[in-house]
Amino acid sequence: MLRKEAEKEEIDKCIIAPYRLRCRKFFHSFMSVKLHIVEDHWHFTHNRVAKRSLSPNHERRVRLAVDTRVRWAQQQIAKRRTKRDLALQDSDPRWPSMWYLNRGNGLDMNVIPAWQEGITGKGAVVTILDDGLEKNHPDLVLNYDPMASYDVNSHDSDPSPRYDMIDSNRHGTRCAGEVAATSNNSVCALGIAHGAQVGGVRMLDGDVTDAVEARSLSLNPHHIDIYSASWGPDDDGKTVDGPGELATRAFVEGVTKGRNGKGSIFVWASGNGGRDQDNCNCDGYTNSIYSLSISSATEHGHVPWYSEACSSTLASTYSSGAVGEKQVVTTDLRFACTSSHTGTSASAPLAAGICALALEANPNLTWRDMQHIVVRTARPENLIAPDWQTNGVGRNVSHSFGYGLMDAHAMVRLARNWKTVPEQNKCEITAPHDQKAIPAKSVVILKLQVTKCEGVAVLEHVQAKLTIYSQRRGDLNIILTSPMGTRAVLLAHRAHDNSRTGFNHWPFMSVHSWGESPIGVWELEIHNDGKLLANISGWTLVLHGTATTPNTDTTTHHSNSIDNISPNSWKGDEIRKEPLEVEEEEKSSSGCMKSKGQLCLECAANYTLRHGVCEPSCPAGYFRKFRKIFTETNLTISNITCAPCHYTCRTCKGTLDYDCLTCFPDAILTNLNQNEYYCYPNSISWVLETQSMYYMFFLILFILITMLFVAIMWILWKLRKIIDIMTT
Repeated sequence: MLRKEAEKEEIDKCIIAPYRLRCRKFFHSFMSVKLHIVEDHWHFTHNRVAKRSLSPNHERRVRLAVDTRVRWAQQQIAKRRTKRDLALQDSDPRWPSMWYLNRGNGLDMNVIPAWQEGITGKGAVVTILDDGLEKNHPDLVLNYDPMASYDVNSHDSDPSPRYDMIDSNRHGTRCAGEVAATSNNSVCALGIAHGAQVGGVRMLDGDVTDAVEARSLSLNPHHIDIYSASWGPDDDGKTVDGPGELATRAFVEGVTKGRNGKGSIFVWASGNGGRDQDNCNCDGYTNSIYSLSISSATEHGHVPWYSEACSSTLASTYSSGAVGEKQVVTTDLRFACTSSHTGTSASAPLAAGICALALEANPNLTWRDMQHIVVRTARPENLIAPDWQTNGVGRNVSHSFGYGLMDAHAMVRLARNWKTVPEQNKCEITAPHDQKAIPAKSVVILKLQVTKCEGVAVLEHVQAKLTIYSQRRGDLNIILTSPMGTRAVLLAHRAHDNSRTGFNHWPFMSVHSWGESPIGVWELEIHNDGKLLANISGWTLVLHGTATTPNTDTTTHHSNSIDNISPNSWKGDEIRKEPLEVEEEEKSSSGCMKSKGQLCLECAANYTLRHGVCEPSCPAGYFRKFRKIFTETNLTISNITCAPCHYTCRTCKGTLDYDCLTCFPDAILTNLNQNEYYCYPNSISWVLETQSMYYMFFLILFILITMLFVAIMWILWKLRKIIDIMTT
């Protein structure tokens, strides 16, 4: 024992001074110098301490700690470290199918460069407001956050979905996987913000009341950063509905007090009512200034058949398209994986994940900062739509795609040095007009002069609160033109909307004038395309914005600028660049015969009136239409104008969905009745063919049954005659 103690003492002395001559034999027996770290720091290995020990060697640590000659000592432990070479691409089996993240060349949402910089959404918390969340799914369990979860339907803390035979409650689990599915774990795929925490609120599997919505929207607002919602009123093309009093209060409380005053971020899917000609400005959730409204783009950059076009959409992400186009890969119910998540339901969670990446780069972003960053970084290139226009400050915007495709890396870079935007102000200007009739097949143009808007010099959201009576609400088409010439379609024709209710102070919202000045003449253009009378009883313009330009030193970094768009980068129609001002001389030289101020009212015989300008012919997506125009001074003008086709038609002979002449590539022209031609998505063409086969089958069957019946009656008649002859 004495010898062993002596050896230990000598070894300990040698740890302090390993190069003493008398220590060498002990040193070589028990210790080895591995490497010199820095200055007087060395790394030693003790041969009698297990290299892969599961517990620290307290005895030797204590003896070194009490030795006054040792300034610092620490037993080393093995840490897990992974190479940042995106090994996840090999590990997650569905990664090759995630085309919307890995195509490159400007054809994805540019997340890989953000990941390569170490940005994965760490520290951000996202909750999915939906039908539940399979919290123990192997691709979600590591990032699951119980503090961001609740079951509002059953009033408990477990958000797990209710299972049934058809997996009807799989929606929330799918959305959650898009946001925060774990990376590099050889399970399914990965989320855009695979370092973020994700929770779920089960609130759609039961009666959805105002209280249920409010409870969901206000869950743990100081812990949750982003609420992702892929639901809303019916997308049937005839519903006008929005949040009730409690849900509206939850929105306001969220943006004013959530995240400790920085504001909760509400990401909302714009809607899937495209087939029924719905308009997302009739959805009070996506039409709200408090929500970040997200639409979809197909694999090839087209407008999906289900997409709703409206002026409140801020940006887009990729999602499903027609038959043959790819869909979204994500987690699925019962520990499964799917490659067929679709619609704007898939777009909103992708946007929420990108917002989580921006929050990791800058956790101090407010809810309005996030919207500003989205507007400035969204990319319109490679997205094909007939209505692209350049607003008054040079940003490209569309009713189908908003400001373009969200760019994760650009948002992260801009967020890093972002300065909080100035306080949001608003001013309301009530139009002085009395009630005004809108006759059938006519247009009424109302002007509102804004000479002063205290606190608002740079616009953000614009709302037009309208009260309109209509014998058929779906016949209305409403357009708002800003003083800088930006035209926002607040409401498009809705063929299925037969309501006589009209609109009562409904706040139609537009983001198309973002960054413009509010000063000047605003024009409200109300088209009545039907055969029944309508009447407007009043309207108010609500302008939201700031007194100074936000982040003037960073405006050059945004990608949504005409300076950054190459004409050769567009696959479809070029962006329509409207002139901001049109001089009287220019109008006269371009076929204008009669004008009022800057607005041309009548054109020469060979010209067509469009947007107050005379043009030789109508562009693609428009057709020549004879109209009567009633102005504020009751001046009636008959003219040929360029009216927009229904959004499903490429060319047309009228505004309705059955007036199509040609279709876009993802649709087929179908003649169901005489003189009625529809553009149906390729994805449902088989339904039409099957339907025609059924009709033919039943027609043939009916003819055969009729012939059989006639034959039987004839045979019976013959038999009766034979019997009569025999009896006589």
